Amino acid sequence: MQRAVLISKHIYREAVDYLAGRVQLDYHDSDDGLPSADLLARLADKDGLICQLTDRIDAALMDAVPNVRVVSNVAVGFDNIDIPAATERGVIVTNTPGVLTDTTADLAFALILGAGRRLGESERYLRAGRFRQWRIDLLTGWDIWGSTLGVLGMGRIGQAVARRGRGFNMRVLYYDPLRQSEDLERELGIEYVSKDELLAQADFLSLHCALTAETHHLIGADELSAMKSTSVLVNTSRGPVVDEAALADALESGVIAAAGLDVFEHEPEVHPKLLRLENALIVPHIASASIATRTRMCVMAAENVVAGLAGHRPPNIVNPEVLD
Repeated sequence: MQRAVLISKHIYREAVDYLAGRVQLDYHDSDDGLPSADLLARLADKDGLICQLTDRIDAALMDAVPNVRVVSNVAVGFDNIDIPAATERGVIVTNTPGVLTDTTADLAFALILGAGRRLGESERYLRAGRFRQWRIDLLTGWDIWGSTLGVLGMGRIGQAVARRGRGFNMRVLYYDPLRQSEDLERELGIEYVSKDELLAQADFLSLHCALTAETHHLIGADELSAMKSTSVLVNTSRGPVVDEAALADALESGVIAAAGLDVFEHEPEVHPKLLRLENALIVPHIASASIATRTRMCVMAAENVVAGLAGHRPPNIVNPEVLD
């Protein structure tokens, strides 16, 4: 008998086609997520769930649908899922790492370039009809070539951003609770420093850490004050890693020069002050949004749920201890 799987939101057709014939499929083909009560009702007779970062999968939900054995997240992050609760209940959780590394790094570096050279502000200036003549100091920004790039979190995406930084002849510093090997440091041309040194020296600080209790508001008023007044902060990790109100204040008062943000503390809401600030380059959580990458993420999530329900070890299991 085939296992039954719920897809909670719209995904790419290739993943739906992969699942067809392999599982009994209940597909909520909508960009709007299911309300909690509806999600619960639709999971009542399901063995697996393919969900997205907007779905909150907590202990209460798992207790209400104990038949669900695999939760497959279409994302590399999984802060929307209570992993300890899932492990305690024997629920396999999977994600989609690797495939989005370079796409996300591209966007992070685009924000470095865009915020550093004031591209968003420049486009708005031109479209508003304010460009009357060339001026020596018109919308001057900060050089990327040869500057210092700070990477906070040296996982896959952090490493990919470091490679791009070296391509721009940047000095690349990094901090991570787990220092990388000397071989990798030599390969990437990166220097390990303390968090305080990273904040003090980086011209561009790019955040690449998972959202945990320890990283919530990792960058707040004190950290922003420790940065250069000419520095640029870029965040493509998770919104709550940054204290958004403190960042808005820092940008408004000139504590730092600019920010490039793909993620926000209370998505889809954005701090109203950030919406008004010209030195905030903000985009709507599109770091992995290339057609090829998002398609592959959906297919990976489908492969993960099929493998887990078949009794195999999923290719991208988050909590492997559940199989012990």
